[in-house]
Amino acid sequence: MSDNSKFSNTPLNDDEELSKTEAKRQMHALQTLGARLTKLNKEQLAKMKLDDRLHLAIEEFHRIKSNGAQKRHLQYIGKIMRTEDTDKIEHDLGLYEAGQQAHTQTFHKLERWRDRLISEDNQALQSYIDENPSADVQHLRQLIRNAKKELSLEKPPAAARKLFKYLREVAGA
Repeated sequence: MSDNSKFSNTPLNDDEELSKTEAKRQMHALQTLGARLTKLNKEQLAKMKLDDRLHLAIEEFHRIKSNGAQKRHLQYIGKIMRTEDTDKIEHDLGLYEAGQQAHTQTFHKLERWRDRLISEDNQALQSYIDENPSADVQHLRQLIRNAKKELSLEKPPAAARKLFKYLREVAGA
């Protein structure tokens, strides 16, 4: 009979080592999280309250231009993140990304309003005023009129930008 003691059928305890595949999976997850962190600017990184080593590694990543070197540096960031509280980082990053997504959705909504106000008649204006009673109707009509005139004369959309800026101001975005 051969000795098969190292191939036991007992399940792994928490104290035992992970399989090589599982360790790689976790490292790739940390690298992906690190890549998401590298997309933040300096002010956003400062709000994240990261370890100094990780913060410096992310700043160093931004100075690297070579793609291969960036890939190696992401692996290094993943290595540093083994000692970090990744749940907190993931949570904070998720909150930031959700805020960014909401901000983008608001801008898209305002762009649709601008396009609708320029292309449609007073019915679109009335719908907008019903949704935003604090809007200055006279000023809004003037901005719409200027944007329509600009569009018909095929000029650059300066008035449309002013209209969008005013819609953003009214929305508080």
